[in-house]
Amino acid sequence: MAYVTVELLKTDFLGQPLRLEASMAGWQILYWGDQPVAGKDADGQADGDFSLSFDLKDPDNGNVLHCTVDFQVSWQPFLFSYQLKINNDTIHEGLRSTKDIERQIPTIKPQTKQKPSMVGLLSLGFKLLKSAKIIKVVLAGASLAAYSWLFSLQFALTLIACLVIHEYGHIRAMKYFGMPTKGIYLIPFMGGLALSDGKINTRWQDVVISLMGPFFGLGMSVLMLIAYWITGNQFFAGVAAFNSLLNLFNLLPILPLDGGHVLKSISFSMNSVTGLILCALGAALGIAISYSFGLALLGFLLLVGSVEIFFEWKTRHASHLLPLDRYGQIVSALWYVATVAGLVAIIIYFAGSGDAVLGLPLKILNA
Repeated sequence: MAYVTVELLKTDFLGQPLRLEASMAGWQILYWGDQPVAGKDADGQADGDFSLSFDLKDPDNGNVLHCTVDFQVSWQPFLFSYQLKINNDTIHEGLRSTKDIERQIPTIKPQTKQKPSMVGLLSLGFKLLKSAKIIKVVLAGASLAAYSWLFSLQFALTLIACLVIHEYGHIRAMKYFGMPTKGIYLIPFMGGLALSDGKINTRWQDVVISLMGPFFGLGMSVLMLIAYWITGNQFFAGVAAFNSLLNLFNLLPILPLDGGHVLKSISFSMNSVTGLILCALGAALGIAISYSFGLALLGFLLLVGSVEIFFEWKTRHASHLLPLDRYGQIVSALWYVATVAGLVAIIIYFAGSGDAVLGLPLKILNA
């Protein structure tokens, strides 16, 4: 069973925020203001009816107020209901679902101030650069120039269009979950990046945001395929085949690629050991592909992904991400497989045309 810390409740109570955190290991802690006032150790009992109580003095008359939070929680599927009581009288009650958890802003515990460091200054500088709109234009221009120099202007424009459609899928998913977005950044020789100021609260959000990029890419390939059927223009066929290969690469189960995030969310929702093993196998697959094709960029991405796997494992007991239930795991896996199958089908279709260029994506897959 995964050990996941989730903020189940945050509401105003007697002039202070009342916050309940819990985990699937049965650990619970109740905060009033910044102070922990009640809790339960991890004992494996995470589903069911629970009650946490604490006493406060009434500032008006000095009487003792017996405060209680009665709550019922089911983790898979997730459902949370609660009643707030003072001296056994219910003053507030409510329900919370997965959608409520998705849209909440996690409480960030205060951190000790540290002296400025070079790493911190560089990080601040990068954040300032990300917020400047001019950087988007500069990076887009640099990407267009780089790809035009390597290939041709037509290829550069086509590649950028494919990247933008893919990243726009991520942006649309972020906006669906109410997350503030910074937009799309095109990075020469690296692809694209969709940035957000928000934080995800559930594994389902990670799956949807990750898959919507390749899913939008699949949609673009289908449209190009239809355009090819209507016009017979080889350009549309080339875009459909190349774009399918590009998005299929992103679905490799390797962190930090989109497919790696889907694998991580599904596997770590099962349990931490399964998550570590499957993500490590994905990294091994990436090493084999990188070695076979001599892809230095993939090797760099594997380094980033390895760090991500390490921190995911290290923080597994303190993660605030609500895991996927069994239904969510199945839907995520089926969505992933269907998207991969759609992209592969388009590649195979054009490989059967007899055109050497259109058959290149399949040759790459068979190499």
